[in-house]
Amino acid sequence: MKKRILAGMRAVARPHLGNYLGAGKGMVQLQERAEYETFYMVADLHTLTTPYDKDYLAGLTKDVVMDYLAMGLDPEKSVLFVQSHVPQHTELAYLLSTVTTVAKMSHLPTYKEKIKEYPQHSTMALLNYPVLMAADILIYKAEKVPVGVDQEPHLEIAREIARRMNADYGTDFPEPKMFGTKGAYVPSLLGEGKMSKSVGGSYIALTDDLQMISAKLAKAPTDAGGPGEVPITGPVANLFKFLELFLPNRLEYYGEAYRQGKLRYAELKEELARAIYGEIRPIQERREQFKSKSEMVDEIIHEGARKAKEAAGKTLQEVKEKMGLLV
Repeated sequence: MKKRILAGMRAVARPHLGNYLGAGKGMVQLQERAEYETFYMVADLHTLTTPYDKDYLAGLTKDVVMDYLAMGLDPEKSVLFVQSHVPQHTELAYLLSTVTTVAKMSHLPTYKEKIKEYPQHSTMALLNYPVLMAADILIYKAEKVPVGVDQEPHLEIAREIARRMNADYGTDFPEPKMFGTKGAYVPSLLGEGKMSKSVGGSYIALTDDLQMISAKLAKAPTDAGGPGEVPITGPVANLFKFLELFLPNRLEYYGEAYRQGKLRYAELKEELARAIYGEIRPIQERREQFKSKSEMVDEIIHEGARKAKEAAGKTLQEVKEKMGLLV
């Protein structure tokens, strides 16, 4: 029997390089492995946990589906769907919330960070974000989740909920684990932290052309270029992380140049820009093709919802029976 995978991206903006390397690339890799059955969603309900523009949400949601297709996800191999089109997610989330404490949710570092970022938007939806995420995963009994390392605390919540449901009600939820890729953590161009849509200047969009990528890298902070050992933290370490991701065969060359105090950052950044653009250009070309096939994309979304509902409905039925609800 195939093991199931669940992953998704929020419909907040077009995916950037960090989303692609941290999740998208892993999603494509898993899709091609015969032992897995893959479910990939656009997490539009999770988008509602922070301020958003209702006039653009539907368009952004469809954009993410097209980005999935452009990255290489295949509706013949994976179930591609929109989260809100499968109401079983929210129903299971309520049932899972009965074994989850408010104290546990309110003490999560990610919750505290979001409250600081949006002090006027401390909603129940934001507090329950990890419970809905657990429902997203558990309703398909997914065993692996290709996400960035920042989501590991939420995966731990999903594992705790699975253990509690199994112990209290005799369900058979697996404890989901992270499927990491070598780009699971993509650093910010600003020199610290990770690449993020919410931090201007920190990210390279999948829509950026070579000139834009070069301009963004040119602004990335550096140092004098040696001599000495390459730093293991900070802006220079971040640039070398990009080399590791896109030009691993040039790590030694630039590392030796740094050690000798001869590193020319303009050369490094320009070569890196060309390598990054070479990676994302095919995605851009495929994206343009799907933009002209709107009705086909709509059909993919519709069919994905049908398949997802079928799988989710079976799990929800089992859970309601185990919990003693009349079904």
